[in-house]
Amino acid sequence: MSARQIRRGVQIVFLLTFFGLVLLARMAPGGKAMAGVEWFFHFDPLILLATALSAHAVAKAGLLALAVVGLTLVAGRVFCGWICPLGTVHAAAGWLLGRLWPDRKRREHWSSWQLAKYYALVAFLVMAVLGSHWGTLWDPLVLLYRSTAAGLLPGAQWAVEESTTPLAQSDNRAAQAVSKYAAEPAYTFLRDNVFGGVDRQRQAFWGGGLILALFVGLLLLNRYRPRFWCRYLCPLGGLLGLLAWRPLLRRAVRPESCNQCDLCAQGCHGAAAVVPGDQWKPSECFVCLDCTDQCRRDSLAFTWTWPWRREPVVRPVDLSKRAVLGSAVGGLAALMLLRITPEARGRTLNAELIRPPGARPEREFLQRCTGCGVCIQICPTGGLQPAFLEAGLEGLWTPHLLPQIGPCSYNCNLCTQVCPPQAIAPLTLEEKQKLKIGLAAIDVSRCLPYAFGRPCTVCEECCPVPDKAIYLIESTVHVRGGGQQTLKQPQIDPAKCTGCGQCEKMCVLRDRPAIHVSATNESRTSDNQPILGDASPY
Repeated sequence: MSARQIRRGVQIVFLLTFFGLVLLARMAPGGKAMAGVEWFFHFDPLILLATALSAHAVAKAGLLALAVVGLTLVAGRVFCGWICPLGTVHAAAGWLLGRLWPDRKRREHWSSWQLAKYYALVAFLVMAVLGSHWGTLWDPLVLLYRSTAAGLLPGAQWAVEESTTPLAQSDNRAAQAVSKYAAEPAYTFLRDNVFGGVDRQRQAFWGGGLILALFVGLLLLNRYRPRFWCRYLCPLGGLLGLLAWRPLLRRAVRPESCNQCDLCAQGCHGAAAVVPGDQWKPSECFVCLDCTDQCRRDSLAFTWTWPWRREPVVRPVDLSKRAVLGSAVGGLAALMLLRITPEARGRTLNAELIRPPGARPEREFLQRCTGCGVCIQICPTGGLQPAFLEAGLEGLWTPHLLPQIGPCSYNCNLCTQVCPPQAIAPLTLEEKQKLKIGLAAIDVSRCLPYAFGRPCTVCEECCPVPDKAIYLIESTVHVRGGGQQTLKQPQIDPAKCTGCGQCEKMCVLRDRPAIHVSATNESRTSDNQPILGDASPY
C-alpha cells in the first residue's frame, strides 16, 4: 500500500468522524448532548490562541490543541495534509474539478501570494489582543461546521423532502411503487439517522444561503489552484506554518539521481518547492508524501533529523517586516470598523438580539464565540439562528434566539453543554431555568382580548414557567354597538418571565404576534449588573 493510499484512508476516517459528530449534535436523546460532539474544536490551536489573547481564559479541554502544536513542531503540517476535514474536502474538490477540466502540464511551485495567510493571521491576532475573536470565524473547522450545520444539512433535507413528495402524491402507479419501495424507505432512513428523527423540527436558518454560497465559492477556487484555501487563505494553516519552520521530519533530495524532471511538483498539494526539486519550504508542505510517489528515480524521501542540523536544507517563511507591520495596522483598521457602531461602543442595546441561556456578558461573549454553529445545530426547536448584522459585524454568525422560529425550550440546556470556548457557560437544567434571557411584552393594540374583545388564553396556557409568568385578570370591556363584556386579559409578571419565547411562538396571530420577547439589559449581564452604558470601558 502506497503512502498516498494510507493518507487518503486516514483523511476519510477523520472526515467521516467530523461529519458524524455534526450529525450526533442533532441526536440528543433525553435532553443530554452526546459526549464529544464539539471535540474537534478542542484540538484547534488557532481557537486556543485567539481565545487566550482575547478573553484571557480558555476551556480546560482546549489545551488538547497543544497536542497538534507538538505534532507540527515534530512532523510539520501533518494536520493540514492528513487530519483537517476541510483540507480533505478541498483536496476532493480539487481532484474532481481537475478531472472535469484537466491540465496535465501544470506544475505547482511556491508563490509569494502564499504569504497572504501569514499576514491575515497577524491581523487576526492583533485584533485578538485587543479583545476581538472575529478571526476565528475563518478557522477551517469553524467554517466547515457552520457551512454544514446552517447550509448543507438544511439544504439536503429540503431537497430530499421536495423530491419525494411529488412521487407520494402522484396518481401514476409506477410513481407510487417507486415512492413506496424506494423513496419512502430512503427518506425514513435519512430522517431518522441524518436529519434528527421524527421529533426534530425541520431546521432552516437566516443567512444559510449566504453561508452555503461562501462555502461553495471557496470550493470552486480549487479550479484556479488546487487547495486554494489551504495555500493562500487559511489562518490556521498560517499558524501551523510558522510552527513548522524547522521540523524534525524533512524532505531530502539525492542530487546525484535527481534530474529535475519536476514530477514531484505535479502532485504537490502545498506548492512547497520554489524550483524543480529544490528549495523546499516545510512551512508550506502538507506532508502528503505524493512527491515521493511521483518520483520515478527514488530521489525523494522524508527523513528524521535533529532540529539543529543544516541538512536536509529547509527554506524559511521569509516574511517582510514592512508587510507584517502593514498587516498589524490592517488589523487595527478592521477592528475600528467593527467597533465604530453605537452598539459596539455601549451606547445602545439591540432589543432583538436575544442571546442563548448561559451566554456571558456581551463583550465577553464576543471575545469567546467563534460562530462555529454547534449550538444552533443542537437546538431542538431551531430557534437559535446565526446573526447577520443584529450584533454588528463583530457578532457576525454568532447565535441569537428568534422565538417566532422556535422558542428556548424550558426543559432543555443542550446549548450550554457543547460550546467549545464556553462563550455559553455550562449550566445545569435547574440553573438554566432560573436565567432570564429576555422579557415578553403584550401589544394591546393587537391582542385579541384587548383590541378585538375576543377571548384568547393561549399565551397563558403555553407558558412553561411552573408559577406562570403570564396570568389572567378579568376585565370589563366595551364592545362595538354598545354593551359590555367580561373577558380574561393576559398580564405578564416581569419577575417570573424568563424570555423563553414560547408565548410568542404560540400566539394565534402568526404573521405578527401580539406578544413579543425582547432582550433587556438584565438579560445581558452576570449578577444582573449592566455591562452597557457610560461606565463601560467598551
